[in-house]
Amino acid sequence: MTTTTVFLLVISCCFLWLSLPFPLDVEASSAAKVANSQITVMGLVYCDICSNNSFSRHSYFMPGVEVKIDCTFKAMSARTAELVSVSVNRTTNRYGVYRLEIPSVDGIECAAEKAIGNSCRASLIGTSSSSCNVPGSTRTTTDEITIKSKQTNMCIYSLTALNFRPSKKNVALCGN
Repeated sequence: MTTTTVFLLVISCCFLWLSLPFPLDVEASSAAKVANSQITVMGLVYCDICSNNSFSRHSYFMPGVEVKIDCTFKAMSARTAELVSVSVNRTTNRYGVYRLEIPSVDGIECAAEKAIGNSCRASLIGTSSSSCNVPGSTRTTTDEITIKSKQTNMCIYSLTALNFRPSKKNVALCGN
């Protein structure tokens, strides 16, 4: 991962962290039983003004971008193993952040060690911006940083940033 990618993932985690309700509600009896999963999927979309596939000082976060989010989770019970899939479209907010809260599903232990195989990805659908409307080189992201809390069975999937670029590079602003 590039420095820019790591920076954007950290920024997206900060946006999510600031938007979480505190304190997190956890029943006193949750120590005896595993709580249903609290899963959040989020990411960013920005305009890559200089068309160099990185966030530069001229780049900006894009509101109103349509993004498709696809997630797959393994649900385990005493008798079966099931695959739960979620596919939704979301629109970025004024900060360029898209977010999906997945309701609790019995059997999904996202924070458990055996949660390998759970994954999410996001794809660009479109933007209403006329000045920055060409999808960047990566139209779909599969890279993610997952933040897990075993105490509350909470997981945050922070996906790699997606971007659009202008149809023509502004040479005066960005150089060759």
